[in-house]
Amino acid sequence: MSIVLEQLTKRYEGHPVVNQVSLEIANGELFVLLGPSGSGKSTVLRMIAGLTGIDQGRVLLHGRDVTEMLPQQRDTGFVFQNYALFRHMSVGDNVEFALRIRKASAVERRQRRDTLLELVGLAGLGKRMPHQLSGGQQQRVALARALAHSPAVLLLDEPFGALDAKIRIELRRTLKEVQREIGMTTIFVTHDQEEAFELADRMGVMNAGRLLEVGPPEELYQRPQTEFVATFLGMANLLVGQCTADGVHLGDLHFPLATEAAQMGDAQRVQVLFRPEDVALAPAATDLQDPPLGQAEVEQTTFVGSVERLRLRLPALPGVQAIAPAVPFGSDSILIDAMRSQDQARRFPLRMGDRPWLGIHALHALTHPGLRLLILSNDSPTGQAALALGGQLARLAHARTTILGYGLRGEALAQHLHKGKEQIGSGLPVLETLAANEPLERAIAHEVERQPTNLVIAGAPVEGRVELAEQCLQAGEHHLLLVPSAQPTPTRILICVSSGEPGKEDVRFTGRLARHLGAEVTLMSVITDTRNPDQAKQRAERFLEAGVRTLGLLGVQAHTLVRSGAVRDTITAEMASGNHDLLVLGAPLSEGNDTTVVGVVEQLVRGTTTYPILIVRSRYATAGAPWIAANGRVSLAEEVIR
Repeated sequence: MSIVLEQLTKRYEGHPVVNQVSLEIANGELFVLLGPSGSGKSTVLRMIAGLTGIDQGRVLLHGRDVTEMLPQQRDTGFVFQNYALFRHMSVGDNVEFALRIRKASAVERRQRRDTLLELVGLAGLGKRMPHQLSGGQQQRVALARALAHSPAVLLLDEPFGALDAKIRIELRRTLKEVQREIGMTTIFVTHDQEEAFELADRMGVMNAGRLLEVGPPEELYQRPQTEFVATFLGMANLLVGQCTADGVHLGDLHFPLATEAAQMGDAQRVQVLFRPEDVALAPAATDLQDPPLGQAEVEQTTFVGSVERLRLRLPALPGVQAIAPAVPFGSDSILIDAMRSQDQARRFPLRMGDRPWLGIHALHALTHPGLRLLILSNDSPTGQAALALGGQLARLAHARTTILGYGLRGEALAQHLHKGKEQIGSGLPVLETLAANEPLERAIAHEVERQPTNLVIAGAPVEGRVELAEQCLQAGEHHLLLVPSAQPTPTRILICVSSGEPGKEDVRFTGRLARHLGAEVTLMSVITDTRNPDQAKQRAERFLEAGVRTLGLLGVQAHTLVRSGAVRDTITAEMASGNHDLLVLGAPLSEGNDTTVVGVVEQLVRGTTTYPILIVRSRYATAGAPWIAANGRVSLAEEVIR
């Protein structure tokens, strides 16, 4: 192998931006590393080149371990997005630079320069200065300069990102021709899917520091194995259905499966993927040659050159959850993306408001990831309560589960974990035990680095409860369920929200949990606006009704409450009524990942002794307490802020 990466990890301020990335790239391969901004792909490239330090793992280039070597010792060529040409040097001198510092002869430098300028389409322009060239020509010079000393590996970090579309297409073709001719192992980093598909022999998709999938472009596009890859690589329709030996069921509808259903095992929840080009449209169900999905309304049509794109609104299918396209908060229908040729569009023209029938050519099923739980357990009463409630939730949700034992040592800890595993029982897709041989916060952080976690479940003793909550929340991006004492399985959930994006996340995640629990939900907002109480109430009612519709798509029964008064007292009184057995609050987050439980949330967490509290994190939270009012979580903190 030309390039081997072993468990590469890089942390900034204690948080991994590259998380245990392992990869092998063959000699002469053009490998594309694809992912959204901030996914860690450029950091991986810089770690290979030696421009960024490595906290853990190894880099091997053509069998040499270069992990501790300086950049100039690694024999790599690097092309940056911003060209990084020497402005005071001519084009020819730029190309010759790497050979000059290696003390190559003048004849060798000239021959190599002329060969490379011809190869990249700049023959005869060696005497020009960089400012006399276009952006695309400057990037060709940067490519020629990177190749001048015949490096073992070529690394390109979004080299065409600053160029217009036409020039990018030309340079992609040039790069592929050059790479094929010289046969150099190349890693190309980009966030552009079209660029990746055109260039890659193989590609890898990264997100949040992890390398999720690796394979040929057509394989990852047609048969992805993860939800992120399915939705990131082009447009996707992704629904949750049931897979059986004879195909896929979406509610009452049955479809044959393009993949091997036998690999899915017995009937189980799966994510059902079909691309826009796999959607057929016809005036009537009888005109379809494919299994019908239903009759939809055209919401949008878009002319995109050789194809037409359509977005269609389909009535909700009983028991079917839509993942992509994302269903707007409060919608009671499913969105479907379709694509067809202009010839098809001319033969069956459609406008907004028309109601064609939809069929599906082919489906691909992905194993549904389900929930992943991390249960914190020790031999205290609250630790045992967390294990009991977490185990019940794990069984109901069929969740992948890890028990993290802490506060004990040696044989006592081993016996505790063994008993915990026996208590939860068999039948889960994954049930692991883990001993915390370090401070709890660090143990949680290491576990969620190893495998992303949706929900941490922790016993919540009165003493140190807020501090424990902060430890748990600071360790990752998961939600937190605090269990103060032995609890029955929750069946009546109170979600305290106000209008805004963070509140939508509270509703969506709690709905996912409530569906598994078979629980009813009450959505409550507390009005504290004494200046415009009627307007505030109307806004809250609209938001809560949208939340009811969103929960309805998940099969969760819900109703609403609007109250006025002091937030903490109102919530406390509502929970004391005995109508609810689980309280849901939004987590107040401060700058970065330094989570502090403050304000009304702190008061409720500190004072609660009888019922569990679910704290839901928001990706919209930014900077301390003031963000709460700005983003709509007034019901949890306005009293304190004012």
